[in-house]
Amino acid sequence: MGEPILYEVRDRVATVTLHRPDKRNALDAALVTALRTALDAAAADEAVRVVVLTGAGKAFSAGADLAALEALQSATALDNLADSEHLAGLFEQIYLHPKPVIARVNGHAIAGGCGLAAVCDLSIATEQARFGFTEVRIGFVPAIVMVFVLRKLGEAAARDLLLRGALITAEEAAAVGLINRVVPTGTLEATVDELAREMATQTSRSAVALTKKMLAQVPGMGLREALAYATHLNAFARSTPDCQAGIAAFLNKTDPPWRIP
Repeated sequence: MGEPILYEVRDRVATVTLHRPDKRNALDAALVTALRTALDAAAADEAVRVVVLTGAGKAFSAGADLAALEALQSATALDNLADSEHLAGLFEQIYLHPKPVIARVNGHAIAGGCGLAAVCDLSIATEQARFGFTEVRIGFVPAIVMVFVLRKLGEAAARDLLLRGALITAEEAAAVGLINRVVPTGTLEATVDELAREMATQTSRSAVALTKKMLAQVPGMGLREALAYATHLNAFARSTPDCQAGIAAFLNKTDPPWRIP
């Protein structure tokens, strides 16, 4: 058995590939652990500015592994809780990752796999991909992904996806905001490469990290709390080296230090 993920860093971009093509990149404990380790490595590596998440073979991720589903029937309550916490930690890690995470959805993204595509900052999919939270069709509850889907789509769209459990096309997924863009299969890799390069060479690392932090915090706040938080973050951002360098570059009509032509 090979490694459950592949990890490569090139031109400021870390590409993390789910590498169980024979299992349609289904999620099991080993894959989740390997993926969390890779995300930690990308967060700690100052050479990495953007993370791309994709799948090997024809699928992005088919959700839970069949063996993992069989194990549910005999697992103890404590085992199930530990496994759920491990998976929830993965989704939270992607959502709160200090660097932009782009999903390159090369094929079907189902159940937990659909959640992975949804929780990334940006998701670009091949036109052949299908998406869906099919948990209710096997008597399961899409509990963990629901937290993020509600934040991303709002209640009406989330109810339609989560309660029906149906598969939808990539175009339909883009129309409701589950993903950002749909491209022909032959152009998927080049499209994501271009987007990743743009973000890796044209944006400030610290500004992106602070923006992501605020995006995660503000939706749960009331108006006054959100404005107070924004005011403090705005003031803090002004004192960061990137902000000072960026403003100086703007005033002097030069490129900031992070920009690469």
